[in-house]
Amino acid sequence: MNPHIRFVGHKQYVLGSLKDNQICYDFNKILLYLNAKGQTMFGKNFRILEQDRDVIYKLCNYYIKDPLNCKKLDIDLNKGILLSGPVGCGKSSLMKLLRYLTPYGRTYEVIPARNITFAFNNIGFKIVEDYGEGKSYCFDDLGVEPTGRYFGKDCNVMGEILLSRYELLLNHNIHTHATTNLNAQELEERYGCRVRSRMRQLFNLIAFKEDSKDKRI
Repeated sequence: MNPHIRFVGHKQYVLGSLKDNQICYDFNKILLYLNAKGQTMFGKNFRILEQDRDVIYKLCNYYIKDPLNCKKLDIDLNKGILLSGPVGCGKSSLMKLLRYLTPYGRTYEVIPARNITFAFNNIGFKIVEDYGEGKSYCFDDLGVEPTGRYFGKDCNVMGEILLSRYELLLNHNIHTHATTNLNAQELEERYGCRVRSRMRQLFNLIAFKEDSKDKRI
């Protein structure tokens, strides 16, 4: 009944004001909620840092589907998110956390890309079929997974899945998200120019600064 109000435990967080079935979000209030929710999910040391504010602002506008701000930020609401940045900067945590920003938001399962490759090594090409269709996913740590191998045959598992996800977006408007430590050139070297081309159409690229601190230290 009040989609602009979220709870962490018994504490209420009002993220904006509701008028004529439209929510006017307050970014500073969103940050307070995300910080509190993040601590329940990842521990009391979790913090939203000032240096990450620009990245989080872009992500929040995507998740609340603000068309005007997304246009200004060059974010296409018809695409998924590719969140890139150095190791430990908080990519995975944010993609898990931001699912809770809106009650009727963009639900997806966060799956490490390396786990998908390990499953392929045991099960085979059914894994490519399973992740290449159906619901939305966020593929975590894309690009650092090993090459798949099943009965002596090598396969670039995530590359094949991304090609299928592109068709899924075109035909059924089902979004795909991912996190990665790699830059655009490294992704092309890993997956080839054809997959890299599809990734441009699958994803909005949102990137942390290269000097973003490792929050796990």
